[in-house]
Amino acid sequence: MSRLPTPATIAEAPTASQPMLDAVNRQLGVVPNLFRLVANSPAALEGYLNLSGALAKGTLAPPTRERIALAVAEANGCDYCLSAHTYLAKNFAKLGDDEIAANRNGSSNDPKADAAVKFAKRLVDMRGRVSETDLQAVKSAGYDSAQIIEIIQHVALNVWTNYLNVAVDTDIDFPVVRAHEAG
Repeated sequence: MSRLPTPATIAEAPTASQPMLDAVNRQLGVVPNLFRLVANSPAALEGYLNLSGALAKGTLAPPTRERIALAVAEANGCDYCLSAHTYLAKNFAKLGDDEIAANRNGSSNDPKADAAVKFAKRLVDMRGRVSETDLQAVKSAGYDSAQIIEIIQHVALNVWTNYLNVAVDTDIDFPVVRAHEAG
């Protein structure tokens, strides 16, 4: 059970959050627990939705964005985000089980995406302190400066949702996927 209250309905959320949750409902057909939880702070919900929306307009393909989300969620041990992004990866990005498993392990079966996922995982592992070699690897795979910045921003956004969901133990409302045991 979540350690912070999650409004059960849009109407139970703070008034300032309700129009934003209505927009999420129109877009997704449902309002996942993460959004309703974040709605406790209208400012945080607005920031999350604005950053997510801006990044969706970027040049990284949706499957690559999902691959990054899976790698980051696994690295941070976030079951909520692993569950949500596994669902999105299968149903919207059309990634297969082998690809999802590779992503969770910090790689990809697609050579170009592999560089992005490895770079994202390296960002998490090194807390942003990547080497020139790390940058050159992602550049050599064909990612330009704007795309590298987008990869970094996707990592940052996913780290935020991972930390939030782990800290408050958000109730998982997707088919449950658990992080591998940290060794």
